[in-house]
Amino acid sequence: MSTLEQIRHGLSRAWDSVAEGWQQLRERAAQAMTRFTPTRHGGALETTEDQIAANSARWGLLAAEVQENEDEVVVRLEAPGMEKEQFDISVVDGRYLSVRGEKRVQREEKRGRYHVMECAYGRFERAVALPAEVDDSRAKASYRNGVLRITLPKVRGGGARRIQVQG
Repeated sequence: MSTLEQIRHGLSRAWDSVAEGWQQLRERAAQAMTRFTPTRHGGALETTEDQIAANSARWGLLAAEVQENEDEVVVRLEAPGMEKEQFDISVVDGRYLSVRGEKRVQREEKRGRYHVMECAYGRFERAVALPAEVDDSRAKASYRNGVLRITLPKVRGGGARRIQVQG
């Protein structure tokens, strides 16, 4: 095999590897991709925070982890940079968890310019399919270190029940 063929073969293998990696990332992150819609808070004049939000990414990742055991479903959602009061959580039809919120711009430095804006700001909604029907009246949620944790007790089924045949 000539040197040129070796290089061509090596580049082909590298390209295949990159393409496979992107495919896996797209498949795994598809549910976590969340649209953020910037909102204005400053009234008639745009505030600096409004300008930052308007120039921020429109899509961000809100990765979820769903665990089920015999009694409950636990959903962990990574949502850094928020306060617990900024979440609106509900269960739809006992089978979907809906998490809405608004991630607001928090600036520590008042001078200078931003050159890279990868964070998304604004209103969002993330729906998570649940593996079992849950009882939302007994649900509990906590938010700590950028992770929202929602514990959802399962609807109590009667399990197996013997049915008497009538004569």
